Amino acid sequence: MLKEVTATRYVTPLREGGSLPGIVEADDLGTYVMKFTGAGQGRKTLVAEVICGELGRRLGLRVPELVTMQLDPVIGLGEPDQEVQELLKASGGLNLGMDFLPGSLGFDPLAYEVAPAEAGRIVWFDALINNVDRSWRNPNTLVWHGDLWLIDHGATMIWQHNWPGAAASAAKPYDASDHVLAPFRPDIASAAEALAPLVTEELLTEVAADVPDEWLVDEPGFDSTDALRRAYVAALLPRAATIHERLTFDTPVKERPSQAPGWLTGRPSASPDPTKNDGGEGR
Repeated sequence: MLKEVTATRYVTPLREGGSLPGIVEADDLGTYVMKFTGAGQGRKTLVAEVICGELGRRLGLRVPELVTMQLDPVIGLGEPDQEVQELLKASGGLNLGMDFLPGSLGFDPLAYEVAPAEAGRIVWFDALINNVDRSWRNPNTLVWHGDLWLIDHGATMIWQHNWPGAAASAAKPYDASDHVLAPFRPDIASAAEALAPLVTEELLTEVAADVPDEWLVDEPGFDSTDALRRAYVAALLPRAATIHERLTFDTPVKERPSQAPGWLTGRPSASPDPTKNDGGEGR
């Protein structure tokens, strides 16, 4: 279960995010990036953040610690920005916090080298959760103390927005052509060999249990929050076993120079077969 803290001070908004997250201080003396239940994307974004973020952490990837945060809307009364005031008023109760990494920098693939093994693990993980939001346009990756940290998993598991079609959606391939780490020759085969066996029903049940009940209630088609949690497990479990076989990198063409794996000048493209990698650094 995630640690629960109480927000004590709203510091500043982060306007880079579409949901207007904010930096918030809490009663444990920690500083967090807070994501709000009252944001336009809705509570399913927070569900995805918890399931995918905690799954990534348990697989050994660097994801900032997640907490649940109690928010008293009165905190917003002193905010001069009307948009922030309205967001805080609409988000009373339990919200999500992500440990703030002071001094971290946004990942720049032109300035930072990533080994094929690490790139492969991250791309494989994003394929598992169907993350469409770690592209070269919006990396959602930070560099902190020289290491890569993964943030913002709200745009994952698209099948949760249409549960009747979840099985078919979760069975679809994953196109990693625009993934920010595609140019670094990601070793998908080794990542799948190491990580897929770890994604068990027990592990997925454990991370689904971290989602607060109040973010799961009243979902059409489910008679309980436990039934909804089992649906998340049922979608992810079979995907983990085979997604490396359905992970593709499109060949770049002149009309689409931004398409990875060839958009980064001076670096070789990823292996044509995304399930194989010759292990060569090539850089």
